[in-house]
Amino acid sequence: MSKRPLRRWFTAVLVVSTAAATLVLGAVVGVAPASAAQPPVGMGTDASFAVLAGQTITNTGPSVISGSLGLSPGTAITGFPPGIVNNGTEHAADAVALQAQNDLTTAYNSAAGRTPVTVESNPDLTGQTLAPGVYKGTSTLSLSGTVTLNGQGSANSVFIFQAGSTLITASSSTVSLINGASWCNVFWQVGSSATLGTTSTFVGTIMALTSASLNTGATVMGRVLARNGAVTLDTNTITQPACTTSTTGTPASPTGTNAGGGGGSGTGGHATGTKSPSGNGLGGGGNAGGLGSGVVPTGFPQTGLGGAARSDDPALVALGGLALLGAALATGLAVRRRRTPFAGTHPSAPGSNGDG
Repeated sequence: MSKRPLRRWFTAVLVVSTAAATLVLGAVVGVAPASAAQPPVGMGTDASFAVLAGQTITNTGPSVISGSLGLSPGTAITGFPPGIVNNGTEHAADAVALQAQNDLTTAYNSAAGRTPVTVESNPDLTGQTLAPGVYKGTSTLSLSGTVTLNGQGSANSVFIFQAGSTLITASSSTVSLINGASWCNVFWQVGSSATLGTTSTFVGTIMALTSASLNTGATVMGRVLARNGAVTLDTNTITQPACTTSTTGTPASPTGTNAGGGGGSGTGGHATGTKSPSGNGLGGGGNAGGLGSGVVPTGFPQTGLGGAARSDDPALVALGGLALLGAALATGLAVRRRRTPFAGTHPSAPGSNGDG
């Protein structure tokens, strides 16, 4: 083979391998998860509240609230007992409740202003598996079945939902957390009122402009906060997430009774708790510091350049191989070019001045 065709072949391979390397870098670096750009919504003094309302708080049946309960400017809190408040304090029209309402306004506005957003063309989130980010329903958001929030291996992943008017969940609907997602970092900003269906399982902090109603047996791992109207309860379990700097909890023990974990029931608050089939780890409470999602994170640690590592992606593995091949060929071509002038000018080489 002559030198010119050989060089052309090397050049073609080098071009292909360079393009492959560019694609690899684009796949690894260019697609950062939305969570990298979204800090959690700051809750201020609301961090310790499980329930907060503006006008009234009304309870029917043996609801169990793990966390503080507050009302401002209204004064009427009814239904406790038979309702129980664990690991918290009742505040009615006092300075603490007033400050909590002020902080709720700040948090609500922060959540409402987050961008960029993914606009949900179908307001029903059922059947979706969502990555960290901001999701918006221009009018309503609803849930008739199960929506799955994928933390992509990071308990710091943040999910923010913006409902233009109402949030409505159906009976037995579920918000499920996987791959390290934490209820501490799930926020629902609701333009008017939120209604949770009978025996539904809900996760995150509800911040409703007007009111929130929980039907019989609805369970919330998070907070139910209403700025101007009422919160209405009926035999519900609400566990305020005692989030710390690290939002990952201790993995649940086989019996689900860890003191520091998010899975199963905690040793404080509601003594028995409930662990959902999806592993949301409902339960826990006062002593369960550092509550997490109840799901052991999977995948690889984040590098800051993207989500969970994707070394198992066949396309990336193939492109990476091409990139390495191109690098090797480029090195060989460079060495060959370096040797060629030397061979042509050496006194002993045929056709050189030394042969004359």
